[in-house]
Amino acid sequence: MPKKVKPAGDGKEEGPVPCKQVKLDAAGGPSPLNLDSPSGLFESLISPVKTETFFKEFWEQKPLLIQRDDPVLATYYRSLFRLSDLKSLCSRGMYYGRDVNVCRCVNGKKKVLNKDGKVHFLQLRKDFDQKRATIQFHQPQRFKDELWRIQEKLECYFGSLVGSNVYITPAGSQGLPPHYDDVEVFILQLEGEKHWRLYHPTVPLAREYSLEAEDRIGRPAHEFTLKPGDLLYFPRGTVHQADTPSGLAHSTHVTISTYQSSSWGDFLLDTIAGLVFDTAKADVELRAGIPRQLLLQVETTAVATRKLSGFLRMLADRLEGTSELLSADMKKDFAMNRLPPCYVGDGAELSTPGGQLPGLDSTVRLQFRDHVVLTVGPDQDPSDETREKMVYIYHSLKNRRETHMMGNEETESHGLRFPLSHIDALKQIWDSSAISVKDLKLTTDEEKQSLVLSLWTECLIQVV
Repeated sequence: MPKKVKPAGDGKEEGPVPCKQVKLDAAGGPSPLNLDSPSGLFESLISPVKTETFFKEFWEQKPLLIQRDDPVLATYYRSLFRLSDLKSLCSRGMYYGRDVNVCRCVNGKKKVLNKDGKVHFLQLRKDFDQKRATIQFHQPQRFKDELWRIQEKLECYFGSLVGSNVYITPAGSQGLPPHYDDVEVFILQLEGEKHWRLYHPTVPLAREYSLEAEDRIGRPAHEFTLKPGDLLYFPRGTVHQADTPSGLAHSTHVTISTYQSSSWGDFLLDTIAGLVFDTAKADVELRAGIPRQLLLQVETTAVATRKLSGFLRMLADRLEGTSELLSADMKKDFAMNRLPPCYVGDGAELSTPGGQLPGLDSTVRLQFRDHVVLTVGPDQDPSDETREKMVYIYHSLKNRRETHMMGNEETESHGLRFPLSHIDALKQIWDSSAISVKDLKLTTDEEKQSLVLSLWTECLIQVV
């Protein structure tokens, strides 16, 4: 069985993680989750399991089941998304395929029951009641504030995109056949009960989604039923299927997922291009031409293989001596596509600089630290033929919540670029709780003032 954690007999969790009670608008009562900080949220999410234990024993290794008999947590989970929420959401203009999928597992195969165009609630409810179809709602954090708060904090915690889908399944029905995913999965049971079967991975830490036939996966390694307030975690590649027991009410759960395309292999692909680019500038051997007609060969020659092996060893040696890896895309993509900070009101503090204008005599500090990434890369200006390195700062302050994790929706990057000579001054701002503008490691006062004014205009620093 996956590790199973149950509360003590008095209904209180054993070894609870202390957390501040945060006022919750959605449920009208206190939240049992600590939303004060990313680490505090994750600690409270998996309580009573300790964070250190989780990453040492479960993360990317095996499932974790936390079953709780906690009425407060169950009420809070129900507030995150209910079947009854669909009526108001449909009135806002939801579309089949983009926002909602309607499906059912029939004889081990997925049957999609989507209509064309806009989703009408009465038709959706008819398919749910009469066809016993599962309703899958994509990325509800676009509309549900509390899920926005949770997922924004989790993106800060993991340093990776965090998506979600809600699954609403009627009694005696199953929405999806056995399959595995390419993401780390956290299941929160919101309404009713869901019967789960987990199987040993056929592809550990899988890099893509895939269906699995019943005759290939064998008997379940773990089998249990989730109730409101329960949490289930399992690693990517874990084969699973779930159904709502007969004779009970419908089931609603939210799947919160992360770490898609965030492996060491992905990071290597992202950074090796910059490493080769830098090494080739310094080593003439890498700039020498490949043998004539190499590209016409059906198979790579032994000479070419030995040459490439030597170059890889050279790159490994160079890598040992550098602390500045060039991220080609991962940092930028994360900043471009993640949620903006959760705000109350119109979010003016994210788009309009406030407070005192910074000057040479000011002391400044970085704000929204968890929403800003700093990286070094070749100049992306097509008019600059020298392709000199620049410092890029990307942030998510102006990202649109409505397009989060929607794939084909257009997104744009927000941020600044500076000459490489500014890197030390920027690191000073990043590494200190507050710093005097005069102390920045730049040659002239004009450069210092220009740097902090640019950051202030982008709402990234404030005067203290």
